[in-house]
Amino acid sequence: MMKNHRKGLLIVLVLIICVGFFGISWLKNRAYQPSTQAERIGTTAKSQNEAYVFPAANAVKGTLIFYPGAFVEPLSYSIWAKEVAKAGWCVYLLKVPFDLAVLAPKQGEKILKDDPKAPIYLGGHSLGGVIASRLAHQHPREVAGVIFLASYPDEKGKLKNTAALSITAENDQVLDQKSYQKNKKYLPKNTTFENIAGGNHAGFGSYGDQKGDGNASISNTVQQKEVARMIIQWLEHSSEKGGAQ
Repeated sequence: MMKNHRKGLLIVLVLIICVGFFGISWLKNRAYQPSTQAERIGTTAKSQNEAYVFPAANAVKGTLIFYPGAFVEPLSYSIWAKEVAKAGWCVYLLKVPFDLAVLAPKQGEKILKDDPKAPIYLGGHSLGGVIASRLAHQHPREVAGVIFLASYPDEKGKLKNTAALSITAENDQVLDQKSYQKNKKYLPKNTTFENIAGGNHAGFGSYGDQKGDGNASISNTVQQKEVARMIIQWLEHSSEKGGAQ
């Protein structure tokens, strides 16, 4: 009887290990990989435990801590991140388990507390923006503003006394427009809205086509330049105004 019990436990353990192994493999295979250009630029970043870091060029104006979209490798955002860094902002592209920000919502907290390069901004693409807003909600004094790329805050990430930038794209078919409009009420009054004509959801990074997305009528190169330009312009303006208003 005891032998049968142990045999049964062994079978269950083996099944759990197998399910876990194939589950991890499935998640890894779902991840969107950075384009050749993004990967090349990513080699210039400093790799830390929590993130890939693009140090600010010359005088440091502040810090941007960024959560990637679901199943998107963080270096997929290295093209615009590098440009933002050139403009004087230290950019952290967070590393999260299985490329799912929801599994590591506190990933940016250590950087937020330890990085002396204020002002500090949080940001995220798609699901990453939701998680970024939640962290900002928990640290209203430390965070000067939040950047949403095809994203929005939920009730847990409701923002009041801060600044925000919301960038969407004309041909984005992944962003749930109903949810986006519904959750606008959680954005602060001091929110800047931008839209990239001809852009799509995947164009906020550089990782190829995304399932369910619309076709972009502009190149990824053009959209990357627009993302960088809008972020830099807003960061400059926001820091001059002192973030929250």
